[in-house]
Amino acid sequence: MYSNPQKRQDAQTQELRKAAGKWLRELREAQGLSQRELAQLVGVEYYTFISQLETGRGRIPPDKYRQWAEALGLPAKDFVKHLFQYYDPITFEILFADETAAQARKKRASPVSKTI
Repeated sequence: MYSNPQKRQDAQTQELRKAAGKWLRELREAQGLSQRELAQLVGVEYYTFISQLETGRGRIPPDKYRQWAEALGLPAKDFVKHLFQYYDPITFEILFADETAAQARKKRASPVSKTI
């Protein structure tokens, strides 16, 4: 069996986890939830777990993705897809490279509106 977990000390992994934490914090705040309230919604016994995730220490367990998505006001598929960019960037790139590239091309091709 092959196993290659991301190493906690790997600098790129730590940066991705911090970025994931920032994104999660922004979602939580946009919903007007405290860390304690979010912990209750997702079934976490200690709200400090939310703090750990938001500072880039740890990951959301996959069996909790649906609860987190619901609590943060996102469709589960969109939540997991975005989270995958941080938690498993290699798999994300394999699955969504064409889609991501098409979105980037579309952004570059769209005219920029100027407001006065």
